Amino acid sequence: MSAEQTTAIVLRTIEFSETSLVVTLLTRDLGRVSALAKGARRPKGPFEGALDLLAVCRVVVLRKSTDTLDLLTEAKLHRRFRGGERSLQRLYGGYYIAEMLRLLTDDHDPHPDVYDLTIHTLEQIDGSGEVAPSLLWFDAQLLKRLGHAPGTDRCTDCGNSIPPARRIAFSLTAGGVVCDKCRAKQRQIISVRTTVIDEIKRLQSGDTRLPTQVTQDLYGEVRAVLNRYIQTVVGRVPRMQAFLPETSS
Repeated sequence: MSAEQTTAIVLRTIEFSETSLVVTLLTRDLGRVSALAKGARRPKGPFEGALDLLAVCRVVVLRKSTDTLDLLTEAKLHRRFRGGERSLQRLYGGYYIAEMLRLLTDDHDPHPDVYDLTIHTLEQIDGSGEVAPSLLWFDAQLLKRLGHAPGTDRCTDCGNSIPPARRIAFSLTAGGVVCDKCRAKQRQIISVRTTVIDEIKRLQSGDTRLPTQVTQDLYGEVRAVLNRYIQTVVGRVPRMQAFLPETSS
């Protein structure tokens, strides 16, 4: 076993015994990690209350060479997530981010850019940022950085360009827009306004650190398309989707 230090975000904790927890972490250097935190449930345990959901910590992990859980030996709190103290919408937004990361990332597959994206989005939700556009931006950027970005420029089946039109066919199974010729052989097709596709393209483009605003007339449709696309990618309906903001202020 080798001890490795890194920064981490707490995604989930599960009671393991009277004194211990199984902790799921998103780390900057090690990817997603599931580890046993011995003594974490003791009133004066070794982790000093650092393992709250969405807390940012400096951790030490003992990596196991087998399929057994890694061992978390140290966690020093850097910052707590306090958005839930301000509103349920911010609390649910934080829970949603944690669920997306558990569903879309793999153990021991590091993505430092995903870690940085998560930190920045949590800062928005925990601060003065608006929840709805921040989560839309997070979804679009997360899908892009993990290789799941929906195709928005060309037909995702044949690769040909798509003529200008008011509405475009979007195939959930093909992973993006499709032309009229390929539409007939696709399953799970939805008709989407071209302006909605343009908005998704805008959200997943560039390296900007700030989530841009989404106009009220587009928000509902963009959220609906991303929700259904994410359901197809992960194979089920994420639990926290039902608690996402219905409107963008």
